[in-house]
Amino acid sequence: MTDGGRGSALGELVAFRQGFYDCLTARADALFELCEAVLCTDGPVRSLVGLSLAPEHRRGHGALYDAVNHGKVEIERLRTALAGVRLPRAAGGRLVMAVDVSPWLRPDGATCPDRSFCHTYGRGRNEHQMIPGWPYSIIAALETGRTSWTAPLDAQRLAPGADLAAVTTAQIRDLAQRLIAAGQWREEDPRMLFVLDAGYDAPRIAYLLRDLPVQILARMRSDRVLRRAAGEHRHNPAGGRPPKHGAEFVFKDPSTWGGEDVVTSTDTRLYGTAAVQAWDRVHPMLTRRSAWSTHEGELPIIEGTVIRLRVEHLPSGGVNKPVWLWWSGVEATADDVDRCWRMFLRRFDIEHTFRMWKQTLGWTRPQLRDPQAADRWTWLTLVAYTQLRLTRPLAEDLRRPWEKPAEPQRLTPARVRRGFRYIRTKTGSPTAAPKLTQPGPGRPTGSKNRQRATRHDVGLILATGQAHTRPTHHKKGTKPRRAG
Repeated sequence: MTDGGRGSALGELVAFRQGFYDCLTARADALFELCEAVLCTDGPVRSLVGLSLAPEHRRGHGALYDAVNHGKVEIERLRTALAGVRLPRAAGGRLVMAVDVSPWLRPDGATCPDRSFCHTYGRGRNEHQMIPGWPYSIIAALETGRTSWTAPLDAQRLAPGADLAAVTTAQIRDLAQRLIAAGQWREEDPRMLFVLDAGYDAPRIAYLLRDLPVQILARMRSDRVLRRAAGEHRHNPAGGRPPKHGAEFVFKDPSTWGGEDVVTSTDTRLYGTAAVQAWDRVHPMLTRRSAWSTHEGELPIIEGTVIRLRVEHLPSGGVNKPVWLWWSGVEATADDVDRCWRMFLRRFDIEHTFRMWKQTLGWTRPQLRDPQAADRWTWLTLVAYTQLRLTRPLAEDLRRPWEKPAEPQRLTPARVRRGFRYIRTKTGSPTAAPKLTQPGPGRPTGSKNRQRATRHDVGLILATGQAHTRPTHHKKGTKPRRAG
């Protein structure tokens, strides 16, 4: 990178750090230095109090806990600052964002309010577990090519019983409007693409966001049953209303698929040959129940493109099953279909971000009681990761003796973090010097804590708005879903 490019990257990092500090309105110095300690401490973050030993954190452990529990972060202002930073783009300058939920598990936190049952995978094959915790919905911009980097833009904790589709729709809407206001999207740019995994009501989300320049791409379960377009109406002498839905499109029944509108085949390095089939103008048959029970007027027809992806083999050697995708666009070309399935595979890069947050930055390490404190710590983790991403063009490869050399643009987030302490000295710090204080007397020796914390039951309703029961698609012998 040229000196001009390094200077521009350093200026962007300095501006973001100052903008982050301006978003801290209470215990600002302690919160800012806590984020510094996360980035500069050696090795993974093992505990919250251990961060007070980092030289970059010039305040004591009491100030650290006070900042996490009683500090204040202007979240909306911070969201606006994140929307204005440089974002990765796909081919054609398209913004591609992944949406997923990651849990902060708190199974032993009986005094923690607002916990939900979070879906996790066990160690055994096809073993599903429901563990109490705080689920967080994360949106991150994706890069192209093989990488473990993403650009997290938003995080929101899901309350017990929240409607996942409604919360996700509002989250996407707010982010899209912020990106438009920040100049990240213009009229001549292609529509922003949001990629979701199974578990989201993709047609409903696409319908609620139809007034914005966004498209929805989501995976669907293999037991779904959709409908084809009704086709041209022919006069019926016997009378009656014209049909709204065409023939059934059963994912598990190839005899109902009919002729494909697009067929492509691509050779990939990891998966071998990727065979793709696509059918245009396929929609779910909605019924007046659950989310659509309060819909005014006639139920809409939400058409999209169904994509079936089948690869030659999996790198892990697992069960090779076809992947079904639903894209909110219609009249898809071969380029549209190839872009969709490639972007869906890129969606799994957000899993690398979750692993980095939890295993290295210590996102879920603190045993916090207050969910507002958990939100505060979550945003500090997100800001710390964003600073690593902005530091990426400035970092050098400080590899271990047993590690292979890597090019500067191919460094992982963990390797970039190793050199952040040295880059930080060039950015300056907006915090003030700590004041000398004396620790308080604390609780008298031998006395007991008589203010017992309130116990809270785990919400019996999941973030999906449904009661905690074993999912239908995990049971054997179930019939395909034919509605909704």
